[in-house]
Amino acid sequence: MARVSSSMPPEEPSGDPSRSIFAELRARDESTGATTSGPMTFAPRPAPPPPPPPGSPPDPPPAAVEPSPAPPDELRRDNLPRVIAIANQKGGVGKTTTAVNLGACLADIGYRVLVVDLDPQGNASTGLGINVRELETSMYDVILHDAPLEDCIEGTAVRNLLVAPSSLDLAGAEIELVPAFSREMRLKNALDQVRDEFDYVLIDCPPSLGLLTVNAMAAATEVLVPIQCEYYALEGLGQLIRNVALVQKNLNRDLRVSTIVLVMYDARTKLSDQVAQDVRDHFGEKVCRQVIPRTVRLSEAPSFGQPIIAFDPTSRGALAYRELAKEVSRGPA
Repeated sequence: MARVSSSMPPEEPSGDPSRSIFAELRARDESTGATTSGPMTFAPRPAPPPPPPPGSPPDPPPAAVEPSPAPPDELRRDNLPRVIAIANQKGGVGKTTTAVNLGACLADIGYRVLVVDLDPQGNASTGLGINVRELETSMYDVILHDAPLEDCIEGTAVRNLLVAPSSLDLAGAEIELVPAFSREMRLKNALDQVRDEFDYVLIDCPPSLGLLTVNAMAAATEVLVPIQCEYYALEGLGQLIRNVALVQKNLNRDLRVSTIVLVMYDARTKLSDQVAQDVRDHFGEKVCRQVIPRTVRLSEAPSFGQPIIAFDPTSRGALAYRELAKEVSRGPA
């Protein structure tokens, strides 16, 4: 009797294109297995090998089986997800470089990471290969027009790393937010919808202490402060700490400065050592042991739309950010 095969019509694609991003994330966490239909058949058992002829030399001993490599260390998943605002009101201190490369290295370890670009310049977006001029939805729509954050999220070339890109329209958001209802909580309300889909959310803040930075601090539980190893980088740090305290008192009781990263460290100068020592004396264990060196390759990577671990994985900058990601993933001090 001929077997009758039934075919199912193809499934209609989901109407929500953003769900494919989260479905892809979940699929990466699950093992896939092939399934077959129809009756199960078994191959015949092979016949035993014939006995060796008399007088033949004995069989050689079986080759030693190399032990399988040890599994990677279990990812630390307590206290996840972590929402970290990367903030410093001084420009050019490495906020965007740290957001992009720390996020990429955390994703490379195995964590699911979302980088939220809240800087109107959009450098974190372009540094991850996103053309901000071709976006249909950006963080401007999320903050000002209550667009769902999942509609804004874009994929990157790094596995497990996604980005919510910025746009130039955010430059006017500070003024447009003034009469808005619950203006300080716009980002927090948007993040609450996708928070559980990620292990780390890194928010790249603009170089100011305006409403966009306040939104980032109200949505985050931690603040990571990159400090350039130069004298001027220390100016204004006290104002940032006071603003964190104000947000903690009025908007977000869970917020605290958890991590300080020394960036643009130049071992050839005594000034870098002096600034690093002053910061460590003042902030203690909050300062990461790993410092980020000043390298040309770190400056070149954004022009290619790649994080440093993709642009030059063996460079000093890539090695430094890998170690920093391991240190950050072990938890705040």
